[in-house]
Amino acid sequence: MGNKLIALVDGSIYSKSVCENAAWLARRAGKPVEVLHVLGRRDVPVTDLSGSIALGARSALLADLAELDERRAKLSQQKGRAILEDAQAILNQGGAPAVTTRLMNGDIVETLGDLEADAELLVIGKRGEGADFAKMHLGSNLERVSRSSKRPVFVAARSFADIGSVLVAFDGGPSAMKAVDYVASSPIFAGLSIRLLTVGNESGEAWAKLESAKAKLIAAGLEVTADIQAGQPETVIAQVVEQGGVDLLVMGAYGHSRIRSLFIGSTTSEMIRSCKIPVLLFR
Repeated sequence: MGNKLIALVDGSIYSKSVCENAAWLARRAGKPVEVLHVLGRRDVPVTDLSGSIALGARSALLADLAELDERRAKLSQQKGRAILEDAQAILNQGGAPAVTTRLMNGDIVETLGDLEADAELLVIGKRGEGADFAKMHLGSNLERVSRSSKRPVFVAARSFADIGSVLVAFDGGPSAMKAVDYVASSPIFAGLSIRLLTVGNESGEAWAKLESAKAKLIAAGLEVTADIQAGQPETVIAQVVEQGGVDLLVMGAYGHSRIRSLFIGSTTSEMIRSCKIPVLLFR
């Protein structure tokens, strides 16, 4: 496992929840948090009209535009530092063992590719700055990060709530097995109530995989129940979460029996979209 957690903040309404969840995870894992804010192209404008404006008196206009770009870039830097200061304060208040901040320019996926090598997991909000205008859609950065990152991705809901019970959606596939291994080995889950749930038709093979996963978690000292329910995964998992008693959903990003959709697995994306609790994803 890596030696830090990375929390991605963008100044949206989800940033507070990202920091509060990261603080909770850091306390239980006993690991520091690096808070990252990435300034993309929209945040650091560069106007280049040299090819569209003819020679002559336009030089003054180009100089004004260059000055404007410089001022906007400085404001973006100041805004980014303010976002990080707020995030650090929330993490410190939440009891994170240690917090560092990093402000970078560039593409968020390319930036994470360089930074996540020594990270245990990433924490990101379900939606970004357009949260209030696109409630039926997930954040574009969430999609890109979830598809590219090699680390588990913790998707924070809009508001933070303490976590006491965990539902592991288990289909027996490789990503679900990674999830079980992580839950069994990470101190984050010590003392939490774990429920393993397989959705589909009961069979000897399904029960054998489920019981094997249950035994691994019990051997790690966790309190575990396991069951199989018939139905469609999206429907059944959503119903279980809505019935209450689940604080965190853990699942593989891709089902082993499904073709990868344009976004992460269709069940996964629907669960992130519909559930009001955080979701921990494994590839």
